[in-house]
Amino acid sequence: MAGLTEYRGKVAVVTGASSGIGAEFAEELARRGARVALVARRRERLEQLERQIAGAGGRASIHVCDVSQRTEVEAALGDIVDRLGSVDLLINNAGYGRHVLFKDHVMDDIELMTRTNYLGSVYWMTSVLPSMRARRTGWILNISSLAGLIPQPDEAAYSATKFALSALSQALAYELAPLGIHVMVVHPALVGTEMLSPDVMARLPRGAAGSIIDAKELVSTTLRALERGETSIVVPRRFRAVAFLYALLPGFVGRALARIKLNAVPTD
Repeated sequence: MAGLTEYRGKVAVVTGASSGIGAEFAEELARRGARVALVARRRERLEQLERQIAGAGGRASIHVCDVSQRTEVEAALGDIVDRLGSVDLLINNAGYGRHVLFKDHVMDDIELMTRTNYLGSVYWMTSVLPSMRARRTGWILNISSLAGLIPQPDEAAYSATKFALSALSQALAYELAPLGIHVMVVHPALVGTEMLSPDVMARLPRGAAGSIIDAKELVSTTLRALERGETSIVVPRRFRAVAFLYALLPGFVGRALARIKLNAVPTD
C-alpha cells in the first residue's frame, strides 16, 4: 500500500479532536484539503475548532461521540458518511492517561481507560473497514505512546492499553496490507497537551520537561512518515534507541526506569 501523499478530496476522521494532538491533526489535514470529521465529547470545543478551520478556508463537520460507547461510534460514522462520504483516513487519537500507582487505581477508571484507549479504536476500525475493504483503499493511523513499547511504572493501566493498541496495529499492518489498507501506529513520548497537568508534571522525573515536544511537531513528523508508508514510528526519533534497548535488555532497562520514575513519585 502506497503512502498517503494527497489529501485533497479525502475524508478524514479525527477522534479526540477537541484539543491537543487531535485538534492539530484536524487543522493540518484541513489545510491540506481534506474534509475532516471532528469527533470528541466536548461540542463547544469542536464548534470552536470548526470555526477556525472554516475561517482558514477548510471544511469540517462536528460529531459528538464518546468513543468508549460502540453504539455512539456506529451512529457517528453513519452521520459522517451521510455528510462527507466514505472515510479514507481514520486517525484514532482519543484517549487519556492517569499517573497513579496500580494499588491506588480504582477499577471503574481502569475499565473506562481500557474502553477509551483500546476498545474505542477497535470500534472505529471495525466500523470503517467494510467500506475500505470494498474500495480496496484506506489509511488507519493509531496514536499509541512510548508507554506502548516500554512498560511505565506509575501508569501501569495506561501502559497496558497502549501496549494492546500497538500490538493490534502492528498485526493489522500485515493483515490488511493485501487488502489495500495501510495501518500505522505512532509512539509519542511527552507531548505538550492538557494531559501534562501540574499534578502529572509533579510525578515525572526531574528533567522530563526538557523532553516535551509540541503537538505541531508530532503531527508534521507523523504525516511525513505516513507519506513514506511506514507502519510504526517513535516520536521524537531519539527515543527509538531507548525502545530498541528495552527490546534487547528488558530487565536492565525496566529496573532502571522503575528507579527513576518511582523515586519521582511524591510520598504521602
